[in-house]
Amino acid sequence: MNRIKIGQIGIGHNHAAEKMKALRGLPDHYEVVGVVEEDDAWRRQRGDLEAYHGLPWLSEQQLLQTPGLQAVAVETDGKDLVATARRCAEQGLHVHLDKPGGESLADFEQLLRQCEKRSLALQLAYVYRYNPGLRFCLEAARAGWLGDLFEVHAVMSRDDSDNDRYRRWLSQFDGGAMYIFAGYLVDLVVSLLGAPERVVPFMRCTRDDGLVDNGLAVLEYPRATATVRVSVAEIDGMKHRRLIACGTLGTVELCPIEPPGKAYFTQPLLERLTLKKGNERFAAGTHVVDCGTLNGRYDRQLLEFARIIRGELRNPYDYHHEHLVHQTLLQAAGYLTGE
Repeated sequence: MNRIKIGQIGIGHNHAAEKMKALRGLPDHYEVVGVVEEDDAWRRQRGDLEAYHGLPWLSEQQLLQTPGLQAVAVETDGKDLVATARRCAEQGLHVHLDKPGGESLADFEQLLRQCEKRSLALQLAYVYRYNPGLRFCLEAARAGWLGDLFEVHAVMSRDDSDNDRYRRWLSQFDGGAMYIFAGYLVDLVVSLLGAPERVVPFMRCTRDDGLVDNGLAVLEYPRATATVRVSVAEIDGMKHRRLIACGTLGTVELCPIEPPGKAYFTQPLLERLTLKKGNERFAAGTHVVDCGTLNGRYDRQLLEFARIIRGELRNPYDYHHEHLVHQTLLQAAGYLTGE
């Protein structure tokens, strides 16, 4: 199997080091040629992390001109993600883009057009797509076990009430916590229900420090509603992250979406499934379904990226889907009011 030559641009994203660790942990699939970080502050803060030991530090120009380079993982700080991804696409490189896809829908649309014109893979780093518990939720809905969906409730909160530094960082985004975190949930809702007819955001602040830290969005459909909630002021919020999907024939719930803390890689994801009628796999009634463990957080995602690049798999999240998700996210975070 030919290994894919890949580099990473940026170490400022909070997922950057773990993403590099995952890439280096898949040596049968990826050859990491180097890492770029031209901001001295980030180099001082994170450059010595173990994930980067032994890798060459390159300029962006040096990386993009590396012979045989096929793909780039874009892991810059939030404001620079889309502009960096566009420069990579201009060079004909496949892009793994950490989330979210920028505060401008027009800029994200330009990136999509660049990738589509060149038939490039664009993979947004929404890891919930590869969570076996959430995949079971989607399977149950798509198989018709739940009947016609009429309600989806999704929550992704955490507690940063005492983390002033992180709150200051979040406050640079007009959409605050919703903009940074709600994309994971919007992606799930869109996968379950499709494009909403209307999105109504409710953006609130729990204190006067400039951060919109408590958000709710209601997504309206002809026969359904969905709510997306994000707060960074919820005590023990990581344990309360959940997805509930209700239909005329059943309900499925996953809570927490990911096991918190040290249990992350070893604790099984337990799904609660309640059915009015039985099917080929489950009898009527309530079941606790063991969906397995998460194992490596990014492994499934990066293995899929490799298969897409090699032409073994058509991207299950196409350009249209990514556009719909990002447009809906920006609506949910208050950027596109009235649309």
